Amino acid sequence: MFPKWFDKWNRENPKEIFGPAIAISVVGGAVFAAALLVSFGQPYATESLQTGPRGTGMSVPEFKVDLAQPDPDIEAFLASTSDPVPPQGGEQTAGEARENVPPGLEDLTVANYDRLLAAMREWVGIPNLFDDLDSYQTSVGYLMIGMTQAINEEWAGHVNANKEVGVTCYTCHRGQAVPSNVWYRISPVNENVEGWSANQNRVTMQSQYTSLPSDALEKYLLDGEAINVHDLESRVAGVPGQDDYASIQATERTYSLMNYVSNSLGVNCLFCHNSRAFYSASGQITPQWATATLGIQMVLDLNNTYLAPLDGILPEHRLGPVYADAPKAACKTCHKGYQQPLQGTNVIADWPELASTDGPDYGN
Repeated sequence: MFPKWFDKWNRENPKEIFGPAIAISVVGGAVFAAALLVSFGQPYATESLQTGPRGTGMSVPEFKVDLAQPDPDIEAFLASTSDPVPPQGGEQTAGEARENVPPGLEDLTVANYDRLLAAMREWVGIPNLFDDLDSYQTSVGYLMIGMTQAINEEWAGHVNANKEVGVTCYTCHRGQAVPSNVWYRISPVNENVEGWSANQNRVTMQSQYTSLPSDALEKYLLDGEAINVHDLESRVAGVPGQDDYASIQATERTYSLMNYVSNSLGVNCLFCHNSRAFYSASGQITPQWATATLGIQMVLDLNNTYLAPLDGILPEHRLGPVYADAPKAACKTCHKGYQQPLQGTNVIADWPELASTDGPDYGN
């Protein structure tokens, strides 16, 4: 009646009567679960975002349940939004009626300035923002308004690649005085080790807790080094890193940056690259590749023009733990795990004051 191995087990192990039963139950349960999957399909259905030509494997699969889940920060942003008040002419300006008005906002009407100021205070979690002219937060805030306007005006090719989205203070800050996912210089991560091992094989946030180099954000998003990989031909003449092709170390650093970008946007490599022509930079890539490349250039500019110079303004407790440098931005500072910040919510439509240095367009 029973299999021979079952009878043999009972003869040799008269007291261990549960072992075979457990084994049969596990196998039977696995078979039953497999039968259910075959019969009814995967309980957590997936949907693929097509990122390139069909048949090339260029897609990003995501669980539908995740796609249906909105970013919780969207609701908080919408709650802080109010409609602009189109000027009718003759209104008093903020520069005339208010103190410590940030440069570039002096010509706003009092109604629009007050609504923007209330929103900015909520966005960055500083209730008294701009009250004290001597506060470092006021000085930083003045610069950050200029940075926000510059992003919307000069880098529209990135932030508005698919549609009007734009950025506001909330895009990065999300109600905190210091945005999450900023970074500081940390390399070398081990001063007692000479050579390349001082930059990798260490568990750091910058390397996404991998063994890849920890200085990728510093080299590519601050120093502006070229992002490239080793020559695809073997036995290339010359010295890697000196004769027009990257060294293995630079290649690993590039992979470290790409791993960071993938995690920042919640995508895989095929979101930008073509699996059958991975290293091709023309003709066989997705539109997202160009958008991401422009974004890298944008972050490089923002770090050098606006953020790195803040080390002369910020107090000591706001500076980096190793080199006392100012916090800097990278992809995750805005995206926070989504392909588009706040899942592509248009954050600039109701805040034209932050859209341009030329003054707001209220659509009159």
